[in-house]
Amino acid sequence: MAATVQSPTTARRVVFPFTAIVGQEEMKLALLLNVIDPFIGGVMIMGDRGTGKSTTIRALADLLPEIDVVAGDPFNSHPIDPDLMSEELRQEFLTTHATFPVATKKVPMVDLPLGATEDRVCGTIDIEKALSEGVKAFEPGLLAKANRGILYVDEVNLLDDHLVDVLLDSAASGWNTVEREGISIRHPARFVLVGSGNPEEGELRPQLLDRFGMHAEIRTVKEPALRVQIVEQRSDFDLNPHKFTAEYQAEQVLLQQRIVDAQTRLASVTLDYDLRVKISQVCSECDVDGLRGDIVTNRAAKALAAFEGRTEVTLDDIRRIVALCLRHRLRKDPLESIDSGYKVNKVFAEVFGVELAEK
Repeated sequence: MAATVQSPTTARRVVFPFTAIVGQEEMKLALLLNVIDPFIGGVMIMGDRGTGKSTTIRALADLLPEIDVVAGDPFNSHPIDPDLMSEELRQEFLTTHATFPVATKKVPMVDLPLGATEDRVCGTIDIEKALSEGVKAFEPGLLAKANRGILYVDEVNLLDDHLVDVLLDSAASGWNTVEREGISIRHPARFVLVGSGNPEEGELRPQLLDRFGMHAEIRTVKEPALRVQIVEQRSDFDLNPHKFTAEYQAEQVLLQQRIVDAQTRLASVTLDYDLRVKISQVCSECDVDGLRGDIVTNRAAKALAAFEGRTEVTLDDIRRIVALCLRHRLRKDPLESIDSGYKVNKVFAEVFGVELAEK
């Protein structure tokens, strides 16, 4: 699909441009890689309040090219890919080779409120209508709206553990199943899960934290000149959002095209066997439980190579993403906060025989 960034119009709310965001390179890289390869498994962003977490995530969703959907479908079903269709449309497509009316829409960006119930998240089945009329009456939830888009949970560390489990299960499987009184409904729920939080309010349980593909840390900018630049940018945007956005239009188009090209290139990216062995050695020496760390590091390195326009992963690709993929999987003292990545980078330098990069 051709990449097109729409010019700002009065019909659509103007969003702060992704390319205008200063600093926070770690967060931006993690988000871009998950958009290129959603199977990386989402991003957990931990950092200080007021550091632009929500602004960056909304800017990314606005940057992405529009997607083709079946017109009027509540699940954003793909018009020709049966794996991205609701069950009913999929059956119709496979049995009758039906063609569906196509509409285009912005990539959905769904905010999950802290007080959301499981019914609001997963959807509900109208039992009365199902029994009286013999039809599966389903009211879609937030997971349905987020299909093929981004699901953002602010203060995820304050969310009920059971709901976090539901979100992670759907993000991993790509499907949401709702069952009630013997009636079961299943629909696609493929989305990039992005959680954010403040470490001062507590960490997620390690079992849940491990299931996020990447973990980005962000800090308040300390350099006065940079802080002034950020404040002035925000003031300019608030004063005249259309003018401010127009100034970054060319950069937005270029970045969007890079993302689209990377998504296309990803399948042809290769990772040398020796590098794969060393990645697993880093995971082993960091005492990472399970193989999720190995898998995510491999995927993220390939996504970065694709983003940089290459079809072969380099050692530098791995260096840039290894801490993002592993720092939240290290065993640690319960009283410690998540390591900044020093331990991971130290082991990486030893295994790969390179000098430890200075932060």
